[in-house]
Amino acid sequence: MPELKLISPGKREIKPIVEAALHNELRLLEAGIRQTENNLRKFEIKYNMSTDRFVSDYENDVIGETVEFAEWIGELRMLERLTDKSKALKSIQFEN
Repeated sequence: MPELKLISPGKREIKPIVEAALHNELRLLEAGIRQTENNLRKFEIKYNMSTDRFVSDYENDVIGETVEFAEWIGELRMLERLTDKSKALKSIQFEN
């Protein structure tokens, strides 16, 4: 398990500052996740196809390459990155 030790030369306790920063970052990530999921839903509605089906067809060359399809794949990759970061932040524990 990776560990990180923070040392501050000041007298002010840094744990609340770090917790607040992590909470804020998590809030921003969750907003990004919601927006990205919304963007994926727009593609699904427009093309009447689930993202899973689209990816399968796209990767198997059932459908051709277009700018919109590249954007759809980009949104999916973005969702994966945001979700991974969110999970990592949620797993952080502070020792007392």
